[in-house]
Amino acid sequence: MSDAPTAAAPGAAFDVSAVRFSYRGAQRPAIDGATVSVGSGSLFAIIGPNGSGKSTLLRLLLGVLHPESGHVKYEGRELAQWSRRDLARRIGVVAQSEEMPFPITVRELVSMGRYPHLGPWRRSSRADDMAIEVAMERCAVSEFASRPVDRLSGGERQRARMARALAQEPVTLVLDEPTALLDIAHEMAIFELLAGLSRKDGTTIVLVTHHLNLAARYANELLLLDRGRVVAGGEARDVLTRDIIERVYGWPVRVFPHPGPGHDVGAPQIAPLTDQDPEARPDNASNR
Repeated sequence: MSDAPTAAAPGAAFDVSAVRFSYRGAQRPAIDGATVSVGSGSLFAIIGPNGSGKSTLLRLLLGVLHPESGHVKYEGRELAQWSRRDLARRIGVVAQSEEMPFPITVRELVSMGRYPHLGPWRRSSRADDMAIEVAMERCAVSEFASRPVDRLSGGERQRARMARALAQEPVTLVLDEPTALLDIAHEMAIFELLAGLSRKDGTTIVLVTHHLNLAARYANELLLLDRGRVVAGGEARDVLTRDIIERVYGWPVRVFPHPGPGHDVGAPQIAPLTDQDPEARPDNASNR
């Protein structure tokens, strides 16, 4: 198979059709008949309670896991038809966490994002160095360039992993809880960065997040999973309704429009209620 990436299929980055996947010994499928289409250049957020299958779906999109039935395509081709190197050139990945098996500086970590573009004998070029510097600056880790990764805080380490993915200059970016451990300023900066990559650069962004309100404000489309099944998909106003959220999360909520100003004015926002709140529905204040 050629190492040259193929042109993107128009319309969709990922197509998932009737996919089912179960872990060995599990009583029910982790993903049960999911059909999903992720538009090229969109910011696509996957949400749902713990154990709903969000991270499993990401692994299926990346070809790390293989479905028992159904199909997963990237840019119009079955994942099995892609070489791992071709996928690595086009898809950047930010995992929820990872262990560093040996000491490494932040710059060395970020420079790993260039590996898919380097042949076995090619040394890094000025263009590679520039991509590394730009990625570190965009993720606010330039000041830590020479610091060992194991001396970073959890949030700093997450931003460094984000910079590594950006240094790759991917056409698709897949992220599992990219703002975990980040304070509010860096959390907002990452969502602003992702939105800019999607709107201005045409990068397809697929992320898992527990932040329903930020997903509503920034994502073009949301996918809500529960127990491995797709409950709802589409624009935030169609997914984040009171009835749907209370049914899936099993807790009373209030849904109100974001006041703005900005591009996200009117986006639905979720406020959990206490069981003493007169708006609370008693049947939704119990365990799932």
